[in-house]
Amino acid sequence: MKRYYIYILRCRDGNYYTGITNDLSRRFWDHQNGLIKECYTQGRRPVELVFSETFRNINDAIEAEKKIKGWNRKKKEALIEGRFDDLPLLSRSKPED
Repeated sequence: MKRYYIYILRCRDGNYYTGITNDLSRRFWDHQNGLIKECYTQGRRPVELVFSETFRNINDAIEAEKKIKGWNRKKKEALIEGRFDDLPLLSRSKPED
């Protein structure tokens, strides 16, 4: 069965990049080595993989990626740090990015 991954990279400048792939190792290598010329990470290398989640259904992975891309920085950091109980609170408030 095919697997899909959403992932978050921390860029050299401290910004986060969220993506989706069916081969996490290859995609990370592509980002790290600048093979994706038009990608946000191109001029922000090196990057660090700080979060990933596996899905069996591509539609679930796409939905999760879109949701995370819409989150503010503090909510993404709560996810990265495994502070799942903080996520609902960060959804209700609008903390500074």
